[in-house]
Amino acid sequence: MEKKIILTLMACFLCLGSVPLIAQDVDQGTQQDLDVQIRPRGPTYNPEGRRDPFRDLLAGQDPRDKDKTQGIQQLAIEDAVLIGIVKHKGKLTAVINDTQGYPYYIKTGDNFLDGFVLNVNDSQVIFRKTKERGIPLTNPKDIVKEIKLEER
Repeated sequence: MEKKIILTLMACFLCLGSVPLIAQDVDQGTQQDLDVQIRPRGPTYNPEGRRDPFRDLLAGQDPRDKDKTQGIQQLAIEDAVLIGIVKHKGKLTAVINDTQGYPYYIKTGDNFLDGFVLNVNDSQVIFRKTKERGIPLTNPKDIVKEIKLEER
């Protein structure tokens, strides 16, 4: 019985004595890995001339911003296609599409690239064109876009 205890103790001392040697080997191995190359973890992206899919498309703008007219300020009056007119709580709002088919809701006073909305009626929207190719017009033109009776 005493021999078993002595052998067990000797085995424990041998194991405990080799732990610092193993730790030194691990430390040297990690030091060698650090000297060779540090690689970033996670996905990387090489655009090679393509658009970066991780770029912020809103460019810092708040999507909950109350001013939704930013898109129509870059739209010419001729490019606006009148889709419909909506009446809600006594106020008239026109629905238009741009050249790519995106809808916008406009009301009297909204600015466009070359003018503004003069009036919204039950069946038509009247635009006032104040610029032509960026040059102010001496005599502004009124452009009327109507909803036909069969489209209402």
